[in-house]
Amino acid sequence: MCLSAPVSFTAAAVLVPAGAFAIWRTWRDDRRFVGIAALPMLLGFQQFAEGMIWIAGAHNDVASTAVFSLYYMFFAWIGWPVWIPISVYFTEPPRRHAPYLIFAVLGGMLGSVQFLPYLTHQGWLKVTLLEHAIRYSDVELLDDIISRPMTYLLYVFILLAPLLLASDRRLKIFGGLVGLVLAITVGFFQWAYISVFCFGGAVASAYLLWALRRAASPAPQPC
Repeated sequence: MCLSAPVSFTAAAVLVPAGAFAIWRTWRDDRRFVGIAALPMLLGFQQFAEGMIWIAGAHNDVASTAVFSLYYMFFAWIGWPVWIPISVYFTEPPRRHAPYLIFAVLGGMLGSVQFLPYLTHQGWLKVTLLEHAIRYSDVELLDDIISRPMTYLLYVFILLAPLLLASDRRLKIFGGLVGLVLAITVGFFQWAYISVFCFGGAVASAYLLWALRRAASPAPQPC
């Protein structure tokens, strides 16, 4: 949803209330899915931040651009790798909890190593406004240890594995959609991969909202 500020704000205006409704619905009907239901709303908050980046960048407001870029990247590096496995954790029976806690810890560790240096090293996160996308260029601590593609591969694994291993079929499908979005993004939009990914993320969120509309129905049996 990085095409422009209006598109980002429109996405936020749709996703935030839709996600809030999904949270209310799942809280009423099946509280195990509240964390999952919050994903569209959180994505909406992230898209609002990107809309503000568009505006601040267009006005050469360096300070505001930096603040909203950090807000955006917090979701990208720490929010999603921790929130997703924790959310799936609550949908699973106790005997299956341990792997999701491990994924959440790994996500927090990877995200912290990637994100926290932005707070202490000026210039490590650079934002460039392109014609229909925002490019986030950064320096990453892990570059001295493993290649950047391997870092991203680990990141994607932490994001997708909890969803694909979930007992609930709807979460498996959602994970598959997110994986497809990532594959398309990497294949065609590598120069703005994090930003463009949010467009497909919104599409996947639409499926998630649709799938959770019947949250009160009995949970699917484990596959």
